[in-house]
Amino acid sequence: MALREYVPPALDPGLRKAYVLIGSATASLRLLPGFLVVGGQRCGTTSIFHALAAHPQVHRPPVNKGTDYFTLHYANGPDWYRGHFPLTQVAGRRSGRFGPAVAFEACTYYLFHPYALERIARDLPDVKLVAMLRDPVERSFSAYKHEFGRGFEWEPTFERALDLEEERLIDEDDRMRTDMTYESFTHRHHAYRLRSRYAPQLERAIDLLGRERIHVMYSETFFEAPEAEFARLLDFLGLRQWAPDHFSQLNARPSDAMQSSTRRRLQADFAADNARLIELVGTAPRWADN
Repeated sequence: MALREYVPPALDPGLRKAYVLIGSATASLRLLPGFLVVGGQRCGTTSIFHALAAHPQVHRPPVNKGTDYFTLHYANGPDWYRGHFPLTQVAGRRSGRFGPAVAFEACTYYLFHPYALERIARDLPDVKLVAMLRDPVERSFSAYKHEFGRGFEWEPTFERALDLEEERLIDEDDRMRTDMTYESFTHRHHAYRLRSRYAPQLERAIDLLGRERIHVMYSETFFEAPEAEFARLLDFLGLRQWAPDHFSQLNARPSDAMQSSTRRRLQADFAADNARLIELVGTAPRWADN
């Protein structure tokens, strides 16, 4: 049984802190991730995370699905990061004869954060990245509903939030550049349209890590044919073929109707970016011609 199953909600913060302290002290005995699920946000990454975490070779962080180290906690240092992952010997015994143990984490902010990929390339030179992407129009709207529902967005309409986005993000990149401890609330929670521009994010990842170390999945294709898409993902990761009993679509929110004028506006905004994305990935998503 994983440690996270022993953690009562009321004791969560204290036990999490104790686990990190113990993990940091034993960092050299722990796995480093062989791959990262880097995003995008509201694109189905929770679903692919749970499918991967169930694989007999694969080992997730014992408490949370991700550490946010390369985005929010980089100043804590490499031992803090490695302390979140399983002990190498324990993971090896659990994987048994199925294959070598491989650790991973998932963080949907890694792909979009302006400096996370640079840090990943420097600190994990052999790591592979998995990026699941969704129709950018739908992702933008889903992100707004998600942030509004959590109380991180207070504008009452999606259209108003889009109109304010550029103003909200002014100088936030520069502040993150000069202070690695600075967490930009608005960059993390209010970048609806910018975060849906996948091509620049993917180009940065390719420049830093190389195209051969990045696997791009389209969420619509995955949820239509999860067995085939998951098998291709395992081939990319070098993991033994295996499949869960079923694939679940997790963290989905009920769909509200988007204004047709807003949909047309966003489709026009994303057209050039979608064309560039197809060049980078080599396959076209279903939503590219919308």
